[in-house]
Amino acid sequence: MHAVEIVLLVLLLGALTGIVARYVRAIPLPLIQIALGALIAWPQAGLHIAFDPELFLLLFIPPLLFADGWRIPKREFFALARPILLLALGLVLFTVVGLGYLIHWMIPEMPLAVAFALAAVVSPTDAVAVSSITRNLGMPEKTMHVLEGESLLNDASGLVALKFGIAATLTGLFSWTDVARDFTWMAVGGLGVGAAIGWGFSYARGTITRRLGDVAATQMVLLLVLLPFAAYIVGEKIGVSGILSVVAAGVATNFGDLERSSYISERLQTAGTWSMVEAAFNGAVFLLLGLQLPSIIGVTLHKAGHDWWILVGYVAAISFALLLLRWIWLTLGVHGSLLRAHRQGKMAERPSPLLNLATTMAGIRGAVTLAGALSVPMFLADGQPFPARDMLVFLATGTILFTLVLGSASLPIILRRLPPTAESPTLREERLAREQACMAAISRLALTEQELQDRDPEWIAMRQEVNGHLTQEYRNRVQLLDDGSGMVSTIEAQREAPEVVRQRKLRYVLEIETRLDCIHAERDFYYHERQAHRINDESLRNLVSELDMQEVAMRKRLVVARRAAGLNPGTGDDWH
Repeated sequence: MHAVEIVLLVLLLGALTGIVARYVRAIPLPLIQIALGALIAWPQAGLHIAFDPELFLLLFIPPLLFADGWRIPKREFFALARPILLLALGLVLFTVVGLGYLIHWMIPEMPLAVAFALAAVVSPTDAVAVSSITRNLGMPEKTMHVLEGESLLNDASGLVALKFGIAATLTGLFSWTDVARDFTWMAVGGLGVGAAIGWGFSYARGTITRRLGDVAATQMVLLLVLLPFAAYIVGEKIGVSGILSVVAAGVATNFGDLERSSYISERLQTAGTWSMVEAAFNGAVFLLLGLQLPSIIGVTLHKAGHDWWILVGYVAAISFALLLLRWIWLTLGVHGSLLRAHRQGKMAERPSPLLNLATTMAGIRGAVTLAGALSVPMFLADGQPFPARDMLVFLATGTILFTLVLGSASLPIILRRLPPTAESPTLREERLAREQACMAAISRLALTEQELQDRDPEWIAMRQEVNGHLTQEYRNRVQLLDDGSGMVSTIEAQREAPEVVRQRKLRYVLEIETRLDCIHAERDFYYHERQAHRINDESLRNLVSELDMQEVAMRKRLVVARRAAGLNPGTGDDWH
């Protein structure tokens, strides 16, 4: 099958499985996609795809990590930096060393360097799979932020550890000094390159759109979609972590977005585009994993020289050891940081043994683990086969499936046993922000001295009538209220004197214009609250998205209303 046909088929299947998952809620979407991929690839005449790990990392991983870095609440990310780094860096090192020695002891034919490489491959977690499984199950939101931050950073640390494990196998040499130096360069360099690219893009975008406005929204969104690929390629070309470069670019671009409150069209297109890209690429990742599964199993059973049940036992032992090491690290190394964050008000939920268990079971492996395993070279420098490569790939793939299935079965049970929590901090912040935004809109309604002097009495009388009506609405409701959509039909139905009808139409135009002004006041307030760190990025997107949709609808209604009133369809102040 041609490569283009394969890509189209994978995207089609990803969309179809997403629809199926809406009806089969008991089975997480990643498991459905893996099972479907394995099913269509298992028969002798099934679909077989040559998997290129480098191409996979370039095409699928950057946009997903960029979207995660762009969306993750920055306030929580930096507030919880200590437990996130302990998991993303400390736990990876702890896993590589502890699991590496265990694998070498359990499978003596696998050299120690290869065992370390396998441990490095299975160390990164997969936030996509975790969110798919825990959706609507009540995972505490701050714990979810820790898991998201961990998965953003531990991909890089796991792949760097894999690089040194492969290098030790190829050369027979290993130096902790070289590891520390190279890791520091790759991590710091990757973050620096990504931040520079993200800020550079934000500056250029701001310069362009200040002149062109929202008319260039489509082009800006297209450039934004291409940005993660640019960050990854530049990072890899100069020898730093392309993955961390992508994450840093996403974080930096989000900070640039805080200065772009007035670009509604771009914001709406960006949200829709990234939702589609994430859905398509997430589906493709797990379908490709399923498509590789039959060939991996077949090759391993043919070459390994072990019965299938022994191989399954190895997978189970590695998976349980992986989770046990994670639980130990959480209990001994991270629990104190989480407890300190709780006491400082950065985490609403108090860490408990049950919450530690849920966080442990959320350590699910996914796409990066598969790509890392398949990136292990086939041959050594002298032309000899890479030792135990097929075994490494099989065990890594088995660990992905084992942790997915175990997490799917255990997390719902564990999360249901967590004590019920009060209103989450994010929801409380959103509620308070809505109330205060309404008060900001009411303040904006007050007529200025300049308006009272410059406007004619007819306009002032209508505006005061509109202000009284809107003020009452804002006092009675927290969210944006009735947009007066029934006014036009009411006007058309009237059979009154032409001057009375015109006055009604003019009042309706003025009401819409005033509502738009109130929307601007609310939106400005929300951005000010985010810049003051009183709400997070997630709340800002939710709140502003509502206002953007309202403004788009009102602007269309305003054009119709101005035409009905015999005014210019634009928003010029030409009716009085």
